[in-house]
Amino acid sequence: MNPLIQLGLSLAAVLFMAAVAWWLKLGGDARIRNEQEATALADQAICGFKPVAIALDRAGIGALLRDGAGRQMLIRRNGAHFVGRLLDRNVVARLDRNFLTIGTGERTFGSITLDLGADAQYWASGLRHLQ
Repeated sequence: MNPLIQLGLSLAAVLFMAAVAWWLKLGGDARIRNEQEATALADQAICGFKPVAIALDRAGIGALLRDGAGRQMLIRRNGAHFVGRLLDRNVVARLDRNFLTIGTGERTFGSITLDLGADAQYWASGLRHLQ
């Protein structure tokens, strides 16, 4: 086969795959942009979770939410999507000025460092009282 034809077919295949990925909305830069988005993500993770307080990471990579019953949920980015977990007494939290590092104790969920600004101390304190 002619090398120019082979190059053209390869280029066409790459462009086709890029178009399919764009059409399926794969990849991208997933961010939590506001409290409404965080609320929707929490409801997707646990149906009926209604937050009364929300702390968003400044970069949009995660959020902490608390509902009226005092339950706290951590939402974090996982690839191009978000996952959420209710936090319990197994949580491991470390405060460093405006940064709060949170681990659930669940190996597959991992840990995340959130930039919560001045609210980091408030949320770190609340994590100490989980049951």
